[in-house]
Amino acid sequence: MKRSAEATDTMEVEGQASAKAQALSIGTSPVRRKEAPVDPEMGEFEDNWEDEIDSEEEIVEEQEDDENGKSMEVDGVQRAMEDEEAPEPEGDVYIPGVHKLENDEVLEADQSVYEMLHHMNVTWPCLSFDVLRDSLGDERRKYPATAYIVSGTQADHSSKNEVLVMKMSQLHRTQKDGDESDNDDDDEDAVDENAVLEYRSIPHFGGVNRVRARPLAPGAGLPPPSEPYHVATWADTGKVHIWDVRPLVESLSTPGYSVDKKRTQHPVYTVTAHGRAEGFAMDWSHSSPSSSSPVRLLTGDIASKIYLTTLGTAGFNTANQAFASHTSSVEDIQWSPSEQTVFASCSADRSVRIWDVRVKGRKNVLGIMKSHESDVNVITWNKGTTYLLASGGDEGGIKIWDLRNLKGASTPAPSPVASFSWHTAPITSIEWHPTEDSVFAASGADDQVTLWDLSVEQDEDESGTKEMLTASGEKLQNVPPQLLFVHQGQKDIKEVHWHPQIPGCVVSTASDGFNIFKTISV
Repeated sequence: MKRSAEATDTMEVEGQASAKAQALSIGTSPVRRKEAPVDPEMGEFEDNWEDEIDSEEEIVEEQEDDENGKSMEVDGVQRAMEDEEAPEPEGDVYIPGVHKLENDEVLEADQSVYEMLHHMNVTWPCLSFDVLRDSLGDERRKYPATAYIVSGTQADHSSKNEVLVMKMSQLHRTQKDGDESDNDDDDEDAVDENAVLEYRSIPHFGGVNRVRARPLAPGAGLPPPSEPYHVATWADTGKVHIWDVRPLVESLSTPGYSVDKKRTQHPVYTVTAHGRAEGFAMDWSHSSPSSSSPVRLLTGDIASKIYLTTLGTAGFNTANQAFASHTSSVEDIQWSPSEQTVFASCSADRSVRIWDVRVKGRKNVLGIMKSHESDVNVITWNKGTTYLLASGGDEGGIKIWDLRNLKGASTPAPSPVASFSWHTAPITSIEWHPTEDSVFAASGADDQVTLWDLSVEQDEDESGTKEMLTASGEKLQNVPPQLLFVHQGQKDIKEVHWHPQIPGCVVSTASDGFNIFKTISV
């Protein structure tokens, strides 16, 4: 599976600007419009919907005109400002993979189907990120929201890469109904609709292929600033680094907090067992207040090997013997949410395998051979219904497996309990909802983030799909009834995660930045 991303800044690259977001909500219709031409002599206009970044070390400088006299650069297809309100052109439904935008067309988000939608642009692409837990509480539903994430860059030179701990704040509700005016006349709080992005950085030699934060028990909150909060990064140099980001999180949440650089500027531990073989697969074991199991980290490489690193009283230690049953690159790893010694892996050898760290010989105990028509890129283990595992393939397929149907290490693959082929390009990420057992999110190289609900049942008089029609009544495509929402607007989407403390909140990363959104569907 190809994982490279172009190292471009979508905000400030020779006058280019990021594209407007696009969304398709099943049951609603985003608009497909032709843009009004822009007079080149009119100059450039600020996009009021772009989010600003406020940081001591700014990723992208974006400040308002009335402060510095500098407006954001946009390309020539930005809608011009008009003295008189022109009639809106008639829109139509845009279906990914069916329609193709012309040079003078643009897709605009249907703001009525998003409770919240914000865009964050960064200097270098981030192929991977993870959501950091915070002490602001669980089940947060009020606006403005705040979220913390950790990510790593893919810069144009190894020495320019960084691990980024980010705080996204002032995430206001952005939903606008059809009858609501886009202009907030005399609204003193209108400026607050611009989100704020602050960050702290750690130098990282080599591009960051994947980032994973050590899970914290739900409801436990952050550890005290004196205790570590571990994050692991898979570098394209073949090394896995473990960092303590707790002081950086504290510096973002507590004004005036002084960061001890001895704790943050160098790794706590580095896994060197993979040699020069880089990788992408990585997962921390789950923790709970009642668990006495040690902290474990699994890492898999492109040479088909998986290594186990354990945190003991003397620190981290990596076992010499690798888990070795795969015959090609290990693409993803997931610990079992219910059994502390069991984990799953998937590979470019088209298999999904189940392992137990207690088994001698380091061989898998169960397996699904030829689970997909091509490489198996990603897997996710359901935390509520723990016998369900979902997988995404290079062919664009998503499959749901009942692990109770597995009989042996290399027996023929059972039939999946559900299978979807909506995506038209490789699946790049997949994740079950943290509390809703039947809901999951997926992303693909076709520039879509999709939200699904397996509990949606088909009516008896229907054949398994639902029709979508244009404004003129033309049948476009059959849509799986379990497909709730399609989010677009990003290029080369790499990962998607649910925020575990903000119900329904989704964060995604792509070559042109981050989106954080919440839909009316979940």
